[in-house]
Amino acid sequence: MSIEVNYWTVLLATLSTMIVGSFWYTPAVFGNYWMRVAKVDMEDRSAVGPILTTLLVSFISAWVLAVAVTVAWTAIGGGFLLVALATALLGWAGFTAARFITHDAFEGRPAGLTLLNIAHELVTFVVMGLIIGAWPPAGTV
Repeated sequence: MSIEVNYWTVLLATLSTMIVGSFWYTPAVFGNYWMRVAKVDMEDRSAVGPILTTLLVSFISAWVLAVAVTVAWTAIGGGFLLVALATALLGWAGFTAARFITHDAFEGRPAGLTLLNIAHELVTFVVMGLIIGAWPPAGTV
């Protein structure tokens, strides 16, 4: 089986995570709540390291999602966009949300913070799935 990946969608999906996060965690949306509940003081640290880390990790997530979408589509067929969204939702629920909930429960984090973060990840994965699914790799569809 040949796994084709459209790296343009991977790059766009990577950038989309930065856009979603920038909007989600801005003080006008959820940023003030997040900083207060997570006890984050952005004035005491530089954002450069976390931004670079986020870019790297987002690229890995987007690439893995693109590979998983192609494998799922090859296995079950159907519409590429629908498979991409289903794969993104299943990946979010089975890996991201489940792991956040587990770690946050053991760390005693407030439930509101967990819900805020997993909701952010849900939006992030749906947007990545839409991008990857809307522009299939050449020769796959």
